[in-house]
Amino acid sequence: MKYPGNESSTLEFKQAIPENAQIVKTIIGFCNRSGGKLLVGVKQDGTVIGVPEEEIQRVMEYMNKSIFEASSPPIIPAVYSQRIGDKTILIIEVSSGMNKPYFRKSEGLDQGTYIRLGRSTVRATADMVEELKWQSRGRSFDMMPVYHGKEEDLDQKQVLAFLNHKNSSRIRSITPEILTSYDLEVEEHASTYPTVGGILLFGNNPQKYFSEAMILCSHFDGVSGRKAISSVDCTGTLFQQFEMAYNFVIGRLGRSFTIRGPKREEQLEIPETALREILLNAIVHRNYHIQAPTKIAIYDNRIEIFSPGVFPGPLDPHNLKLGLTYIRNRVICKIFREAGYIEKLGSGFITLFESYEARELHPPEVIEGENFIKCILPRPSFSSKPRQTESETDKILALFEVTDEIAISDVMRALNLSRPTAGRRLAELTEQGILEQVGKSKATRYRMQKK
Repeated sequence: MKYPGNESSTLEFKQAIPENAQIVKTIIGFCNRSGGKLLVGVKQDGTVIGVPEEEIQRVMEYMNKSIFEASSPPIIPAVYSQRIGDKTILIIEVSSGMNKPYFRKSEGLDQGTYIRLGRSTVRATADMVEELKWQSRGRSFDMMPVYHGKEEDLDQKQVLAFLNHKNSSRIRSITPEILTSYDLEVEEHASTYPTVGGILLFGNNPQKYFSEAMILCSHFDGVSGRKAISSVDCTGTLFQQFEMAYNFVIGRLGRSFTIRGPKREEQLEIPETALREILLNAIVHRNYHIQAPTKIAIYDNRIEIFSPGVFPGPLDPHNLKLGLTYIRNRVICKIFREAGYIEKLGSGFITLFESYEARELHPPEVIEGENFIKCILPRPSFSSKPRQTESETDKILALFEVTDEIAISDVMRALNLSRPTAGRRLAELTEQGILEQVGKSKATRYRMQKK
């Protein structure tokens, strides 16, 4: 008998009762994301094998207390059993926590904070821990003040143009109240500072304060990314970056033409709405606290978009078609929506997949790494062959296009490999001097060797 569901960011299967430490890490990971259930007595393929009644009783007697004492802030899970057919499974369930970040007391906040990424529980990076802190305060990074910034760093003309675009009555001057209402400025200790969102959206020079808040676009020859035909650094405000990146990609894609009556109609080789939506998602929902640029790579058979940060909230690659919305950047999202760039929240990924399906193209692919999201938009020449003939080495090295470090879990997800196989591939690249290993045991990361 199969359990009705698959492993995900909110559901994990265990064939037997795992070590107490692993249970605590998984439960902490659930609390720091969207909650979840740990099911004991279920194989990874969903087959229910059950747990002996005496084992369930033993675990239920101490598990609540064990998790409560091992976590900070204290977590009180729901621990219960469920009968499925003639088998009994153990369920440990928690909801999304209100006092994030949660961590293991024995490891401390820096090393003991865990989150769920897809089907894995991983140690949170410093950036992830900071974001969890903002979430617990009901704030987002783009609402934070830029203390070394000044009021004049905001381009008043751009702000005025935005306000007059959305208002029927013309506004002639900008008041401090207007800037504060949009969280473009914040007042603290009798001083006024521009916010992160204010600088990124309407700054005279956003890269002065956020040098990596930009989009790097490259057009490569072939399918491997060995030779760049052209490239451009998209800088300026987020609106300017969107226009530059969008035009760069559009200008390098093919078009087909049909004659309908007296008119000639043209069509981009991929759905134009799909490109627009995924680019807007990469800009509006990326993690700007991470010091890394968004990257777009155009190949003969696909377009790849790398965005720093993982999915916020309850999103993961398995539920993108459900129309779920979780806003990471409240200021940026609100401004883009009122400026007319975003029509309906939660419709971006739905539009992406439906537009490709309508054109009968190979479906897009979305991959969540340990600290990045990668979206692949197939071009008409895309097939499984080029991706299969591309070596595993190339695929592993491609992960470094968006991040300086990778973990074995990133290779497992990106290449769909088992942990032992992924470990062997990384060990081979380390022995060849291509990669270097940093850290030990579960904290192991890999970097490109400096030439």
